[in-house]
Amino acid sequence: MNKNKKNSGISFFEKYLTLWVALCMITGVLIGRFLPSIPDFLGKFEYAQVSIPIAVLIWLMIYPMMLKVDFASIKYVGKNPKGLFLTWITNWLIKPFTMFGIASLFFYVIFKGLIPQDLAKDYLAGAVLLGAAPCTAMVFVWSHLTKGNAAYTVVQVATNDLIILAAFTPIVALLMGVSGISIPWDTLILSVILFVVIPLTGGILTRTLLIKKKGSEYFTKKFVPKFNNITIGGLLLTLIIIFSFQGDVILNNPLHIALIAVPLIIQTFFIFFVAYIGGKALKLPHEIAAPAGMIGASNFFELAVAVAISLFGPTSPVALATIVGVLVEVPVMLALVKIANKTKGWFAKPA
Repeated sequence: MNKNKKNSGISFFEKYLTLWVALCMITGVLIGRFLPSIPDFLGKFEYAQVSIPIAVLIWLMIYPMMLKVDFASIKYVGKNPKGLFLTWITNWLIKPFTMFGIASLFFYVIFKGLIPQDLAKDYLAGAVLLGAAPCTAMVFVWSHLTKGNAAYTVVQVATNDLIILAAFTPIVALLMGVSGISIPWDTLILSVILFVVIPLTGGILTRTLLIKKKGSEYFTKKFVPKFNNITIGGLLLTLIIIFSFQGDVILNNPLHIALIAVPLIIQTFFIFFVAYIGGKALKLPHEIAAPAGMIGASNFFELAVAVAISLFGPTSPVALATIVGVLVEVPVMLALVKIANKTKGWFAKPA
């Protein structure tokens, strides 16, 4: 088993994440249906529209991811900037707006007779949150599976995380304003501080102090692996709680899970090829173009879920839409990994 995990780059637990997510969704719905006292009790622990139990679990998801980001690698940005420009342009000037456009088309036009207007607006808000949160640490897995340049991927991810701090809030506010949704800026900014700035700072401090004290080999090979299952475990427990709150919405609208997934999947494939083919046009090597496509295609769904819960509450259809993003993430990304590996011959070999 250990040998297979090492060779595949993704554990059995992570590979079948979609199955575990589905089981947690079912478990949460059953708890909400037959044991309503549990979500009622958990709902009492809330501050400023933020569920304390969910906030703790989200920290368990995000903090281990931030440990993997080496911000010292930013000093190498100037050596080969084309791949970075491609990543930045795809993630911040294209992806949020194509997500908004594709989701609007499906929720308001194609699925108009299947989704009520008020729910369509909420689902669009969830899609906006996903579109404005490009992937961070999970992209290291996708990069490894496509034999990407690990050092360059670190720079792509590190700079992307810094841009999130400045760009996420205004982009989300702009697109939600266009979609007719009024959101409080202070709550959105607070969410970014809670779920990006603080865990990011914690990850940087932990990384710096431990490497200084015990060396990089200890940090990379012994300390970080201790958190491998904590991120996924926190995610799954969060889903159980959320879906215990979401039980009525899901039972009343079971078709909506599939309807929400359609534009999210289309957007994922579309934005991957925007970055991937863009890398080919820029004559980037496959080991840089493939991770660029993966970063654009995948989402920082932990942040999207966190902000959805903070802004609209765990019982909101907005949170449900972000959870559907979690549900489709792994199988779609694995499909894109296969595409990237089969089309490696499109790209020139690195010098």
